[in-house]
Amino acid sequence: MKIGVIAIQGDVSEHVEALERALVQRGEEAEIVTIKHKSIVPECDALVLPGGESTTLGKLLIREGIADEIQDMNTAGKPIMGTCAGLILLATAGDEQVAKTHQHLLGLMDTKVNRNAFGRQRDSFETELELPFLDSPYNAVFIRAPGIVDSGKNVKVLAKIDDMIVAAEQGNILALAFHPELTLDTRVHQYFLDKLF
Repeated sequence: MKIGVIAIQGDVSEHVEALERALVQRGEEAEIVTIKHKSIVPECDALVLPGGESTTLGKLLIREGIADEIQDMNTAGKPIMGTCAGLILLATAGDEQVAKTHQHLLGLMDTKVNRNAFGRQRDSFETELELPFLDSPYNAVFIRAPGIVDSGKNVKVLAKIDDMIVAAEQGNILALAFHPELTLDTRVHQYFLDKLF
């Protein structure tokens, strides 16, 4: 098994370490590879799109030829997890901020996103989230977080804060507005790995 983490920018090493911890805990083995260039995504069995600056990430995914490879991976039904900026990139539609910056979206998940749903960096926060696949609350870290404002009928909403969707799933795709890699609790990464093993 090979798990790819897009490594153009963002919380790359944190995701790698979280995946490594989760694999050890479940007694499974997989190679974790960081991806900066094309031709690596097609070799992967699962993929993580981490946080970062979504406009920059979108442009670089196109420039490096990775965007098309991610779309092919989705067509093949392989597990894909997007966190924070990754959630934005997975969407089919965005708010006026997305339009204004000519943000490239991968269009893999039937969602509309608000890029700055929870404000700026100084508005970052942590909160206990109830997630349907966990038996106790999860301490979620939100940093300059986006949110999903609308979703199609095939999207399963996993968590909301007020009216804003902060965790959702569509088939093989898991989208999170928070950063599961910034906590020692590996249960969200475990849930993602359940799609693989």
